[in-house]
Amino acid sequence: MNDLIARLFVLLQQLLPKSLLTAFVYHVARVRWGPLKNFLIRRFVALYDVDTSKLLHSVPEGYPNFNHFFIRELSPGARTIDSGTNTIISPVDGTVSARGHIEDDDIFQAKGLHYSLTDLLATDTDEATIYRGGSFITLYLAPYNYHRVHAPLTGEIKSAHYIPGTLFSVNDSTVRCLPMLFARNERVACHVQTASGPMVILFVGAINVGTIYTKWTGDIRPRHKGIAEDIDLSRSGRSFDKGETIGWFNLGSTVILLLPPGTSNQFVGISAGDTVSMGQAIGTLRDSR
Repeated sequence: MNDLIARLFVLLQQLLPKSLLTAFVYHVARVRWGPLKNFLIRRFVALYDVDTSKLLHSVPEGYPNFNHFFIRELSPGARTIDSGTNTIISPVDGTVSARGHIEDDDIFQAKGLHYSLTDLLATDTDEATIYRGGSFITLYLAPYNYHRVHAPLTGEIKSAHYIPGTLFSVNDSTVRCLPMLFARNERVACHVQTASGPMVILFVGAINVGTIYTKWTGDIRPRHKGIAEDIDLSRSGRSFDKGETIGWFNLGSTVILLLPPGTSNQFVGISAGDTVSMGQAIGTLRDSR
């Protein structure tokens, strides 16, 4: 029965005007009229049982609109950043959707479903080749999660690409039923250099995600059509420290990390379904380059 419900949910998404709904949510989430934004925040907290005990601002009065609440900051010390020199930390609070080895050009999505590394990056095939035989981890941010994205390692961004696409949900039901989900949805691929080699931090959009934000791009609104675009990185400094905030989702989505072969332990020690917190060690570097 659960599989049937999941397939019906995917079918419903195929019929829905996802772009129109996302645009509507974008505008409603930015309404500053106190009674409405306070109602939305209170209902959201109650519906999703959001933990508000470690937030920087009071709820709902401390937020000018619902979107500011959604991209809320945590109080100092609310998360501990693992300081190990060889550890990769979780960039987000979320749930592990999948992790492991990249088989040539093939990345595991869910039981019976895979997607292409080349399609995911949708850029120069030389960039995809770097990660063949490497490792990946897919982290899902549920609506109740803290939605800021932090650097999993100290590094420097070298290039970034916006890849237009559709806006399917990225929840567990859709991941289990919709082939090539992450290579279909819109996304921003950040190619970075670390002391241990290159890495990709990939922000995947989804239905109701009105924007994806990174410190280098500012807000990126969904476009859905066209080809992958190079992003001008002059907006902010290129270097960042492990644990530093590098972006956020304006409503929930997914982050995928890609590392080349021989760089990490392939995130052994955690499994699909595990809950992780930003700053928690999720992997280990094998060597320095």
